Amino acid sequence: MSHTYKHIELTGTSETGIEDAIQAALRKASESLHSMRWFEVTDTRGHIEHGKVAHWQVTLKVGFTLD
Repeated sequence: MSHTYKHIELTGTSETGIEDAIQAALRKASESLHSMRWFEVTDTRGHIEHGKVAHWQVTLKVGFTLD
């Protein structure tokens, strides 16, 4: 069986870590996207306050199958 995939780019954010930022992006996307199959982290950034990481931003490429 062959599949056709579409992919989009998302950016998730978290104050606690990279994995939480990924989960936040996927959780929100799952509200309107169906059949998500894979993701690839394409960029990781952080915001610094007072010499410490205050916020993470993770950009993902997410693939899903078309109906």
